[in-house]
Amino acid sequence: MRLENVWLRYRRRGPWVLREAAVRVGPGEVVVVLGRNGVGKSTLLQVAAGVLRPSRGRVTGRPRHVGWVPERFPADQPFTVAHYLTAMGRVAGLDPAAAAHAVDHWTSRLGLAGFHRVRLPELSKGTAQKVGLAQAMLRTPGLLVLDEPWEGLDAATRDLVPALIDEVATAGGSVLVSDHRGEIARLPGARRWTVADGTVTEAAPSADAPLAVVEVAVPAARVEGTVARLRADGHRIVGVRRPAEPAPDGPLPGAVDAVGAPEATGGTTGGSS
Repeated sequence: MRLENVWLRYRRRGPWVLREAAVRVGPGEVVVVLGRNGVGKSTLLQVAAGVLRPSRGRVTGRPRHVGWVPERFPADQPFTVAHYLTAMGRVAGLDPAAAAHAVDHWTSRLGLAGFHRVRLPELSKGTAQKVGLAQAMLRTPGLLVLDEPWEGLDAATRDLVPALIDEVATAGGSVLVSDHRGEIARLPGARRWTVADGTVTEAAPSADAPLAVVEVAVPAARVEGTVARLRADGHRIVGVRRPAEPAPDGPLPGAVDAVGAPEATGGTTGGSS
């Protein structure tokens, strides 16, 4: 997807919020959007997601299925959690059975199973944000756009966000995520765009820091939880061997191969077993 010479302002004679934005993101790539509050990060993300139309320029190559999560989920809607998510699943093109399955899966995964019959205005900010995440993931997005997704979330869900980003990228989707909390450490390998004075620039990639590969053997029943914790701590999972897939002269079956982030290798990763 490309933003080609994108300009945007909110009223005809108002100031330009974005000027000459020309950036691209490819399949499987994750981009973190950085910048102070009020510089246009949310505007850029809304243009990328198709929520806003540029005043000048154009966006090309936007995937058909876009998952969009604003910084604050619009909870002032007269629906229950289950009703809202089911309807959004149908809007995303899922048939009734697939929509019901997706709602059950994501409400369970995000800790919303007990909120099916609760109306959206009755939710706390953090719980409403979980509904927004679930809505974005009901159908695997080709583009996932997250505006400050960690805001208001409990610790368990904050740890899950990097795993969701990794899953979308691994499936070939693109991810744009804004961050002012310093959570970028949880997204090793992500590209970085900085928004300042209405312009968007990309940081030059830093020299590759040495990485260590640590092989961790865990009980087969704990593989998914261990992988999720490693990802949440900023490590990149390069492979999982199940008990039925032993490697000759390799580590124990069921091992998790994790590449540590430069600042979190060696003993930190090994301690997760």
